[in-house]
Amino acid sequence: MYDQIKGDILYIMLYTVVTTIAVMASCYLLFRRSNAIAPDITPPVRLRRWTAAFLASLALSHVWYMPIFFLDSSYDVRTVDLVAGLLDSMTFFPLAIIVLLVMLQDRRRPLWPAFLMMTPLVAGSVWCVVNRSNVSLLVFYAYMLVLCVGIVIYMIRALRQYGRWLRDNYADLEHKEVWQSFVVLGITLLMFVTYASTFFGPIYLYAMQTVVIVMVCYLLWRVETLSDLSPCLELTETEDSLSPLTGDGDTPTVTHEYIGQLLQQHCIDAQLYLQHDLTIHQLAKAIGTNRYYLSQYFSQQGITYNAYINNLRINHFIELYHKVVSSQLPFTAQQLAGESGYRSYSTFGIAFKQRMGKTVTVWIRDNAK
Repeated sequence: MYDQIKGDILYIMLYTVVTTIAVMASCYLLFRRSNAIAPDITPPVRLRRWTAAFLASLALSHVWYMPIFFLDSSYDVRTVDLVAGLLDSMTFFPLAIIVLLVMLQDRRRPLWPAFLMMTPLVAGSVWCVVNRSNVSLLVFYAYMLVLCVGIVIYMIRALRQYGRWLRDNYADLEHKEVWQSFVVLGITLLMFVTYASTFFGPIYLYAMQTVVIVMVCYLLWRVETLSDLSPCLELTETEDSLSPLTGDGDTPTVTHEYIGQLLQQHCIDAQLYLQHDLTIHQLAKAIGTNRYYLSQYFSQQGITYNAYINNLRINHFIELYHKVVSSQLPFTAQQLAGESGYRSYSTFGIAFKQRMGKTVTVWIRDNAK
């Protein structure tokens, strides 16, 4: 494979540029405190650090493969290739898995299994380096494929749990969901596995370096635009131990009817649902209960917290619409959506269609008749 790119100055230049971009991106995430891409969002510090480590491992991976470009002996090339593969097994691959895990903020998942899963690869790579043989590489590639399939299955389950957690705790899901991230990053990592195990010619090698640039840029964007949900996690660990309701005198018995009355008084009548990024913890505090009892209430009603707030906001939108129409005042759907608690019109459009069974444009057209 490496014979095709030896002496290719253009490829070596591209390879060096990609390495430099990865180093710069890692340093940016590690040392810059402010958010340059989305200044109004506070990204998770933990994710920034692990992503910086992953990007650093990506740059180092390029560095320890680089001597191959200048070696003539096939023995030396094979040695460098085997050592580089060993180092990748210890750094690049486990850090890629860790970045995937840390993006999920519903709970702090243990990260040590990412390194444990690499143990067979590391052991096999050490054996290959010591014996200067790549005889068992096919076994390693098969193990890598099985490992990727296992990770995909695990992440699908984890993402479903994460999606339920978001809808049970947040009214606004902008900058919180990560489905797109895993699809893109998963495809990219799959291409890396293919690159490591198969030969497709120089054009494919150029394409892979382009993919690396895209992946680095995408990770920077994803980290900077993903909201930090750790305050919600801290509240989850402490609030559930609080008393069901607080106030003067004896603590009243918690009933669904009583919680419904409190929601009517403190959320619906007070229009608290119009507050951007209103979490279930904030709502629970406003009505004098905790997240656990309020979550039970929504569960018994057969809805999520996100659906509850969306229903109130859409009802508010409909009410505003009828008011402006009857008053013959100029309006736009975007304006009414903003006044109904939505920061993002696209989010409103999705919620409206789920609730009403038709798009906002179609609904307005039907109601204008």
